[in-house]
Amino acid sequence: MPPRPGVDPLPPKRRFPVQQLSGLDATFLYFETGNAPMHIGGFAIYDPSTMSAPLSYARFLANIERRLHLARCFRQKLVTVPLDLDHPYWVEDENFDLEFHVRHIALPAPGDWRQLCTQVARLHSHPLDLTMPLWEMYLIEGLDRIDGIPKGSFAIVTKIHHAAIDGASGSELVAAIHDLRPDIQPEPPEKAWVPDRTPSSVQLLAQAARHNLKQPFRLARVLARSVPAWRRIDHERRSASYEAIGTVPRTRFNGPVSPQRVAGGVVLDLGTIRDIRKTVPGATVNDAILSICGGALRRYLEAKGELPEESLIAAAPISVRSEQEAGSGGNRISMMSASVHSEIADPAARLEAVYRGTQSQKKISQAVGASLLTDVTEFLPGMLAELAALAYTRLGLANRISPLFNTVITNVPGPQVPLYSGGARLVANYGMGPILDGMGLIHPIFSYCGEVTLSFTSCREMLPDPEFYEECLHAAYHDLASATLGSGAPSSARARGGDAA
Repeated sequence: MPPRPGVDPLPPKRRFPVQQLSGLDATFLYFETGNAPMHIGGFAIYDPSTMSAPLSYARFLANIERRLHLARCFRQKLVTVPLDLDHPYWVEDENFDLEFHVRHIALPAPGDWRQLCTQVARLHSHPLDLTMPLWEMYLIEGLDRIDGIPKGSFAIVTKIHHAAIDGASGSELVAAIHDLRPDIQPEPPEKAWVPDRTPSSVQLLAQAARHNLKQPFRLARVLARSVPAWRRIDHERRSASYEAIGTVPRTRFNGPVSPQRVAGGVVLDLGTIRDIRKTVPGATVNDAILSICGGALRRYLEAKGELPEESLIAAAPISVRSEQEAGSGGNRISMMSASVHSEIADPAARLEAVYRGTQSQKKISQAVGASLLTDVTEFLPGMLAELAALAYTRLGLANRISPLFNTVITNVPGPQVPLYSGGARLVANYGMGPILDGMGLIHPIFSYCGEVTLSFTSCREMLPDPEFYEECLHAAYHDLASATLGSGAPSSARARGGDAA
């Protein structure tokens, strides 16, 4: 049948060309509030001495522009289904404006570590504009007095919504804006960028109807996988080797969050952490990092007179992204609970306890299945999720219900070779993450060139003294190294902005 006059139909093979958010991706949108924007990101520090020409905003902007084709999230924005009858879609922004997303500021003298952390925390406090592609990038100049950083260095602060990426796909974004040498440029795109056509409201509603008709069959398949999974979980919990997590204690980090953020981090030696984990057969680098976080939280809360008798519990995201899903963007993560054993004073004993606990929880995660938890989120209706998030915040449920965990600790392995952006060498990369009511502290960890940056993001009212928490992280690392390695332990952890422990 020929099209009606005045109607311009989509080509048959591109009837619905845009990509829908998964249920997990959309959940990060639904649970965003004014006090809890759900973007992730970080700040990376660069040495410009390897650049072929002086740094300028124009050069920085041109470098990002040459790389827009390397990551889908750069030009994609959201389009929502009317009445939230289905999850939103990604659509390429026909009016994409690079200068809206890439901005330029400078620190006042002296340009030290605390000034940088204060500035990036302020930037991280502000939500992204949900009508635009969900990312921002800031060039910050004037880093002139940071320990271990060459004078005249600069930082790049990145913000991107958690609906668009997880830790694994975030590493792909890092790869998009970096090179392995200072003197190379990315290959240009094979063809000029042409945005996809934005679906109309009628098309979105029709697609939602088709999608929802299939949901009962998809739900049946997920339920069919769930029953044997729960049987496997019950079997693991009855085994003699299983170690239960226990009650999650309430701490200062488990109440409502304010809109203000603090950020910071420390630099640790990756080789030392690998030596530490070898002192407990079977333990991993992640076990050692969990132990360091447990020691730091113990020191911090003990100094406040608030250390609970029970261990603090961390949520540890686990990537379930397959090789076939590499480069797909979005979130493919599950979650494992881990005791950081903050109740144990001896650092070596804490590491052993952390290892035993993570072994038990890994068996539970394997019993559930890699993707089952992410698949379940596909059946959470958008309207219901938004109402639940609104009720949780307005009713102050963070203070009324038991916390699920005390902090998030997410470890993303990074490259062990130098990276360059616009010719400038990457010196260190610090992560930042979202916090929300009931969970006001997150620890993003990133490894690069033999070092580990153990970062944190928190609410300013919950953690008003980030310098002191950095001291606690340094001390916990040094104590664990001394307790496990003895005379082979490093004399101190390397500080960026203050004294070593």
